[in-house]
Amino acid sequence: MLFAQAASQSGVHPEDIDETCKPCDDFWRYATGAWHDRNPIPSDQSSWGLGTALADTIRAELRDILEAAAASRPGVNSNRKKMGDLYASCMDTAAIDARGIAPLQPDLDRIDAIRSREDLIAAIIALQRITPPHVSSNPEMVAGPFLFFGSPDPKNPKNFIATVDGTQAPEDGGRAILSLPNRDYYFKGDAKSQGIREAFLKHAGTMLSLAGLKPDAAAAQARTVLTFETDLAASVLTNAEHRDHDKTYHPMDAAGANALTPNFDWKRFLREMDLPQGTAINVKQPELLKKFNQQLTSVSLEDWKTWLRWRIVEISAPYLAKPISEEQFHFSSVVLRGMQQQEPRWQTCVKVVDGDFGDALGESYVQQHFPPEAKRRIGVLVENLRAAMRDELQAADWLDPQTRQNALRKLEAVSVKIGYPERWRDYSALTFDRAKYFENVRATWRHNEQYQLTKIGKPTDTNDWRMTPPTVNAYANFVSVEIVFPAGRLQPPYFEMTADDAATYGGMGAVIGHEMSHQFDDQGSRFDWNGAQSDWWTPADRKQFDARAACVVNQFNGIDLGDGLRHNGRQVLGEALGDLGGVMFAYKAYRRSLAGKPEPPPMDGFTADQRFFIAYARARSTTYRPQAMRLALATDSHPLDKYRVDATLANMPEFQRAFHCTSTDPMVRPASEQCKLW
Repeated sequence: MLFAQAASQSGVHPEDIDETCKPCDDFWRYATGAWHDRNPIPSDQSSWGLGTALADTIRAELRDILEAAAASRPGVNSNRKKMGDLYASCMDTAAIDARGIAPLQPDLDRIDAIRSREDLIAAIIALQRITPPHVSSNPEMVAGPFLFFGSPDPKNPKNFIATVDGTQAPEDGGRAILSLPNRDYYFKGDAKSQGIREAFLKHAGTMLSLAGLKPDAAAAQARTVLTFETDLAASVLTNAEHRDHDKTYHPMDAAGANALTPNFDWKRFLREMDLPQGTAINVKQPELLKKFNQQLTSVSLEDWKTWLRWRIVEISAPYLAKPISEEQFHFSSVVLRGMQQQEPRWQTCVKVVDGDFGDALGESYVQQHFPPEAKRRIGVLVENLRAAMRDELQAADWLDPQTRQNALRKLEAVSVKIGYPERWRDYSALTFDRAKYFENVRATWRHNEQYQLTKIGKPTDTNDWRMTPPTVNAYANFVSVEIVFPAGRLQPPYFEMTADDAATYGGMGAVIGHEMSHQFDDQGSRFDWNGAQSDWWTPADRKQFDARAACVVNQFNGIDLGDGLRHNGRQVLGEALGDLGGVMFAYKAYRRSLAGKPEPPPMDGFTADQRFFIAYARARSTTYRPQAMRLALATDSHPLDKYRVDATLANMPEFQRAFHCTSTDPMVRPASEQCKLW
């Protein structure tokens, strides 16, 4: 086991604490340093912490489920048989390698057959049907020049509408139509960025060569790909801009979309997607569509074919023979993330089934590994956090009475999902062939995309989750006004059934508080109690809010990480506000839970408040390889874990009192600079 499950009721794991580091100097190191010393980053990982170790443990549990399913071959059309077939087809690397590039040949032939602009448009539409949908085991990239999916209308969340975008939000994985992690990678002039572009050219050339081109032609086409994408990237929103919902809300019908792209007929596109002509479309990045429209005529057909060929090869590579899948791994994981070797094949296959057939595997997982008592106890914690947040909103004297009333109304409207969906997906239409792994994955992509498309134009179904039950994560959905905690997150180090309340509130309570705070962060605060994007603040209160949020932006912009690296404060603002509010609400909820009773006595040498903050730090313990750290700083909406602990707690007098920090200690920001939202 990766965790010391024999911890005392205190919830503290003394063996993980670095006693050589003073808590007021670097609390993250103090609380987790000895664990990291014993657990360096594994060679098949780009980052490592207690949370990623938990994910590894859960994958081993999923492996047991899948291997049993693959061996038992029960009922002809059961989900158990299907997930066993999908897993078995992934594990049969000999069959995958024997097929080489052959599974992709029909797509390559279609691209090679393009002879006119009409053929090009037909191919772009066809590729939309055979590339990963918005939620998938490979959600980062799509084959075509835009991302098309369904989502609730931000201004009328009861309606599910079509959405056109070019990049996924940072919290959803970042890139989609671009091959490099985000737009900035195409334009930065520093040596490391230039080096990544050179590595990309080599990678693209190798991939195209493996797909059948002669080396010289492949190298030339790789440069065409980079030129094409650099031009496209100039029209893409930055990660920070993509977080601004006002900048990404442009509702229109097909005629409106056609006005942006006269060279591409959206009425035809809707028809071929089996959607009504009157379908409402939110175009998140109009400038990107304008650039796409321009490229339809300014870029030669041969260059378009080169780019489409590249994209279909790159997104398909993980599911093809070893030479091409290993080359894709080398660039995406070694060059960009610093990993030293591939993970065991079984882990890859578990991730595929979890990502693409998630409800089936998730149902089996919760039956075996998620006790009902855990769900009940988390529900109690949620309501205690809600009560603490209610107290803080009522005490926020800078809020106008009407704004406060609106905030309280939204707080009461927040719904909570714990563990797993109330209703499982129907996969009866899916079938798998154990001899054809690539086709099996494609079948899940088509099935999952069709599932999303059939919801467009209908009332929003709030049953669906953005994460599978075994996922070690949680999220807030502004439009559904909900916070969601998969079963995978409700385990140590976040939640231990035997730990005392101080550690429980510091670990899982802070996670709950974080997600609840998201409903009121710089993005969530722009959505009301119905989930509609609206301004429910007075102008004076919004100005105050923005000033308080700016404190957090400035704090993270000002953290020098060395080698010229810094967080982008605007990019990480939502998560940083979630941390700041989450740990504060969790602490208030814990103190509130004492209901006037004396503070519990020290346990394992730590006071209750100290146990609370140690549990908070343990839940954010990730360390990164240098390449992965650079990637995270460029693309992730979360700050690095060390600063989710140290920068956040430096704003909290409650932490400083718990560990007797002085005003000159590194973990203490001057009182005039401490950030506080509520």
